[in-house]
Amino acid sequence: MDYDVISFDLDGTLVDTAGEIAAAANLALTEHGIAERSLAEITALIGAGTRELMRKLLARCIEVQPSLAQRVPFDALMASFDLHYAQTTGTSAAPYAGCREALAQLKQAGLRLACTTNKELRHAQRVLEATALDGCFDLVIGGDSLREKKPHASVLRHVAEKLGVATHRSAHLGDSALDVAAARNAGMAAWAVPYGYNAGVPIEASMPDRLFASLTQVAEHVLATRRAA
Repeated sequence: MDYDVISFDLDGTLVDTAGEIAAAANLALTEHGIAERSLAEITALIGAGTRELMRKLLARCIEVQPSLAQRVPFDALMASFDLHYAQTTGTSAAPYAGCREALAQLKQAGLRLACTTNKELRHAQRVLEATALDGCFDLVIGGDSLREKKPHASVLRHVAEKLGVATHRSAHLGDSALDVAAARNAGMAAWAVPYGYNAGVPIEASMPDRLFASLTQVAEHVLATRRAA
């Protein structure tokens, strides 16, 4: 299959952002008198956007300390997170090996590229800017850009439509079961990398159509299929 559009998830696929997300989350918790949580616990919650991450994190804290339900309104905690994440964005985020080179090769070959994340658009744009990836994409979709978020079929169908390509000539690459489901729901090829954030579950369990060890391998595969077409 020759592909015309490749959509990429952001966190855990293109960029390692867990450290700075966890730093902002813990700063927000401590601001409201809540004990910090571990990097591993917070990393396992990444994938559905920062609001959902903080909602789940607060729920876990309330299980341990029920009085927090009355003392810490979620909106106040979220406002604290937004403030701190604006300050931590880019402090430790780093593109995975081969990321910039792979994206450049794909663009040079004429593919249209999208970044499709459940992270809120304002946060996603800051991460892309901080890691100098903001010029790599024809389209960036955040978790609050549309009515629905991944894995709803409409999200990646919207990407294909905006970029003028049929979904069967498109692929979505992610690091989680949510990404695999999003691609399948939209009728795109479901590709995955094994090094990201999937709540500690091997991504192979989601049976992606193709598993790549690196972003370099993604570019190599796509360019090889274009040469053979």
